Amino acid sequence: MQPNPTPLIAHTPMMQQYLNIKAQHPNTLLFYRMGDFYELFFTDAVKAAKLLGITLTSRGASAGEPIPMAGVPYHAAEAYIAKLIKQGETIAICEQIGDPATSKGPVERKVMRIITPGTLTDEAFLDARRDNITLAIYHQRNNYGLAILNLSALSFTILELQDPHVLQSELERLQPAEILIAEKFSQFDLIANIPHKTCPTWDFDLESAQQNLQPQFPTAMLAQLAQDMPLAIAAAGCMLNYVKITQQKTLPQINTLTIEYCADNVLIDKHSRKNLELTENLRGQQQHTLLSVLDNTITPMGARMLARWLVNPLRNLQLITERLTAVKFIKTLQLYKPLHKPLTAIKDMERIISRVALGSARPKDLVQLKLSLQAIPELQAILTLNTNTTSAGINITAAPTANTTSADLTPTALDKLQHSILSFPELCTLLASAVLDNPPTLIRDGGVISPGFDAELDKLRNLSQNSSQYLMDLELEQRKLTGLATLKVGYNRVHGYYIEISKAQSKQAPKEYIRRQTLKNAERFITPELKVFEDAVLSSQAKALAREKYLYEQLLLNLQIQIHALKTTTNAIAELDVLACLAERADKFNWCCPELTTTPGFTITAGRHPVIEAVQQEPFIPNDLHLDANRKMLIITGPNMGGKSTYMRQTALCTILAQIGSFVPASTAKIGIVDKIFTRIGSSDDLAGGRSTFMVEMTEAANILCHATAQSLVLLDEIGRGTSTYDGLALAWAIAQHLACNNKCFTLFATHFFELSKLPNELNCVANVHVSATEHAAGITFLHQIKPGALEKSFGLQVARLANIPAAVIATAQQKLLALEEA
Repeated sequence: MQPNPTPLIAHTPMMQQYLNIKAQHPNTLLFYRMGDFYELFFTDAVKAAKLLGITLTSRGASAGEPIPMAGVPYHAAEAYIAKLIKQGETIAICEQIGDPATSKGPVERKVMRIITPGTLTDEAFLDARRDNITLAIYHQRNNYGLAILNLSALSFTILELQDPHVLQSELERLQPAEILIAEKFSQFDLIANIPHKTCPTWDFDLESAQQNLQPQFPTAMLAQLAQDMPLAIAAAGCMLNYVKITQQKTLPQINTLTIEYCADNVLIDKHSRKNLELTENLRGQQQHTLLSVLDNTITPMGARMLARWLVNPLRNLQLITERLTAVKFIKTLQLYKPLHKPLTAIKDMERIISRVALGSARPKDLVQLKLSLQAIPELQAILTLNTNTTSAGINITAAPTANTTSADLTPTALDKLQHSILSFPELCTLLASAVLDNPPTLIRDGGVISPGFDAELDKLRNLSQNSSQYLMDLELEQRKLTGLATLKVGYNRVHGYYIEISKAQSKQAPKEYIRRQTLKNAERFITPELKVFEDAVLSSQAKALAREKYLYEQLLLNLQIQIHALKTTTNAIAELDVLACLAERADKFNWCCPELTTTPGFTITAGRHPVIEAVQQEPFIPNDLHLDANRKMLIITGPNMGGKSTYMRQTALCTILAQIGSFVPASTAKIGIVDKIFTRIGSSDDLAGGRSTFMVEMTEAANILCHATAQSLVLLDEIGRGTSTYDGLALAWAIAQHLACNNKCFTLFATHFFELSKLPNELNCVANVHVSATEHAAGITFLHQIKPGALEKSFGLQVARLANIPAAVIATAQQKLLALEEA
């Protein structure tokens, strides 16, 4: 139910406060702190109870009606909030900021932050091995400006693109947790199933965006970018405004704006990413993917960086070569083995540093940061020792391979990382002395700062924890000074601390004793010294906690001063982790170092499919591939299950691996840099969109025909099978011919239309190959070998027999086949 529209005056003071705060956050679930609980009311309570499976109750009545209420304990709130976030909800956290002891009426409360799916930074809400992205999109016609924020890594990037198909590819690459769009945005089919928020159009105003961004970034740079990339700057302005609102503060820590250009990376469209199973398999799971085989990283930030590399291969030959040189160097020296120990000691520095910068780091974060910083010197020593040893003339090419030269193995590719990984001895010392090794979860619980770090805090703690000893000492001291044997020191909640003397001896009390209470048989006194002690003790716990909070904030400020250096070091460690991982994978799986060139073409000897080879028990059958300017397309024929799709996919996967700077599963590989990879593999319909399998196939084929270039790699599997034989054959022929003559892209074209094997007779750049199989009395044996020439038999009946089609059906099919062949 909605809050009663009755005027606020009709509600209780507390409910008036709640309704005023809720009015400022109408589209969020308001977690309203009341003592040890976060409470939700009205429609928020009804919704949260349903989503969380918690009890819906009521809290009295307001304006004559029961108030629906649901709540969760504050100490367990993280689990509930995480569950809501996964369901796309936004939560406003409203805390008590006033002092209940001094408040008149409801204690003062304020929304301290707004948690959305894309602006998460708390460890409990995040997947350690996946980036959490917020994306802002601003478009005019088919031009799009994108602003990409990874708040948990303090990463802010912009780019512009000019095609909805490219936007769809970027969305698939980025996998944003949340999207910001303008009110006029209409292309909702592109962002289906992604949580999105509609922002006012003026949030994307270019002039306002520049003003919003100016405090964070150099003015001159912004002025130029506003001319070159106006849509991206508009999106960035909206993004920065949004994150300030959700974090309830300005964010000077976001002070680097990275500019991306689509031309710098390989474009892989949505369908191709799915077909190639880069990070998710066809069932939406993570096992048996290229990433699952490749990812042997040690640190969480290394795992996230590897995933970013894998979905965003490079086109810059220099950067690829730098990575390959580093991987080769690490592999040859087997440097990944000694690096394992220090890397294991390094925690998720990237996200810890982000929380430090945002002021939300918890005590556990600082302990993990300390452990990470303490491991860096060993990391530096390993790098320095090995690179210096090699530079001094140690021969690391004693057993050279066909792909190894001493020039390749120079350590200069690691120089940048070696110089970027800094040690922080002062911070290590500070954190070691300031924070307990096993602190409480939250600073508000106290007991975080180590004894001996701060004299004032130690004094306050001593007062709170050791007051009884002080009172015993005071009692003995006063008895000795006054000579009064009945004197004793006591305490009660009403009168506080006191000195009690029997009635008989009370007249001998010193002049400085001030009478506080008269009893039947005794008098109670207070002294200035005891009053000071009383005030100190009674307030010491609160003061100790306040002092701890102050010291903790100062600790964060000291860390924030070095945020830039910490970020640089963290990025370098993550990259070192990735390079070491790629070297270890190359060593384990016997992959080769590819030769990359700007001359288009592929020469792969004994290429393998990295995922299938890793998961299957029997040895993988390797195959060669050769494509160049005179041999642009292969028409691939052969039986189902013979390995046509595997052959095509392994070519694409080898290309992707090479262009992220990885070794590849082959004996040798020479690969010309590709700009785009397209696939049309497998059959599926789009029931929700009202499209048949054939319509989906033709739509994807149209995208390829419109966008493939002479530097693109295209994989097509059985185009035209979704319609009649003649229509399908005609379309398959025309599509193949257009790709060869007009697009001039490198194409692997698998088909059961044997008539396509005549295409090489008309086009010199097309060649026939087939996957071999042997037919025998017991059935068919798949050899999984690619051989020259066409195979004008599909072995369909034999495959059907393997699938246990009844023998009677097979016999009827054979008769019908003979009749058709004779017709």
